[in-house]
Amino acid sequence: MIYSSVGIRSLALSLPSIKRTNDYYIEKYPELVALAEQKSFARFFSLTDTPSNEFDREMLPYLSDPFRGTTERWVLGSGESSLTLEYRAAIDALNAAKLSLEDVELIIVASVWPEQIGFGNAAFLARQLGFQGAAWNIDATCGSTPVALQTACALVKAGEYRNVLVVISCTYSRFFDDDDTFRWFTSDGAGAFVVGSLEPNQGILGTKTVHTGALCEVLFAELTQDEQKNPQIRMQTGKGAKALGQTAAEFLRQCCEGAVAAAGVTLEQIDFFLFNTPTAWIASFCTHILGIDPKRTINLYPQYANIGPVLTVANLYHAAQLGKIRENDLVLIYGSGAVGVASANVMRWGNVALGSDPLNKNDSTVEAAKNKSFLSC
Repeated sequence: MIYSSVGIRSLALSLPSIKRTNDYYIEKYPELVALAEQKSFARFFSLTDTPSNEFDREMLPYLSDPFRGTTERWVLGSGESSLTLEYRAAIDALNAAKLSLEDVELIIVASVWPEQIGFGNAAFLARQLGFQGAAWNIDATCGSTPVALQTACALVKAGEYRNVLVVISCTYSRFFDDDDTFRWFTSDGAGAFVVGSLEPNQGILGTKTVHTGALCEVLFAELTQDEQKNPQIRMQTGKGAKALGQTAAEFLRQCCEGAVAAAGVTLEQIDFFLFNTPTAWIASFCTHILGIDPKRTINLYPQYANIGPVLTVANLYHAAQLGKIRENDLVLIYGSGAVGVASANVMRWGNVALGSDPLNKNDSTVEAAKNKSFLSC
């Protein structure tokens, strides 16, 4: 059967067991904090001259903070991995949708980066779940979530599958040493959502995706060895960091304007915007570039730091949880990643079921996360 109204049926978010605030680094690495401006993170997000673009201007207020607006981040604990987070998110999304594994024909997995060097997580996750259908990996770096959603919706619309489970993870702590200042603004986590048929006129309406080849020199992977001589990957910052600010506005406009055009609507008609927020100032940057009211989006960066493509799932989850998006609202999501894609989707929100609150499971101070002013731009 070919379905015309296809989109997200359920959403789930999974976090590791360890939460680290800035005090952890201040107490453990006081000299490192004092010399932060000489280290990798500060060099990555810093200015050598007068701001020349909107991205740099939005960054200015954060330059006096060695943590660049980061307050909390989530880190893998003992026995945890990208696969354990993916498994929890997958089960939670299925339970929320009231579906069993037998109701799903395909699992799409995007892991930044996979647990095994050279192989994606899809087959490993399918085996752990006891899943018998198709499972494959997709890689678009921090733009993976809108691309995976686009792919899943297209396959369901074409009648290839009825229900697709999409699982996204990011475990940056595995790729930066604890005393690397770049780790200060990164987090670990996983998200999952079920894509299937919705009520008439709901679901995906339009998409625009472009590659980010201009950012190929921003980050790169380096193969090293740990103390036991086992191979491991370390993420390194490249010489092209300035390209982030130089291209950010162009990618944002191109994708968001392209997606609303494909959907047959305008930016003014969008009820709520969900931007990938890998820095503290990205949400403000996006609202200024698109000329929209900051109340029409949320900024989860203080609560989560940078969890790559999982941020898009987290934004959707909390926006729905807080009642900022409701059934039949027009919603636009945008994600962008270096050496990957920039992509925007416009959808009419369905009756999306939410998995259990990840903060309630990990943090007794969950009420702070429900404070709308804390989560607003």
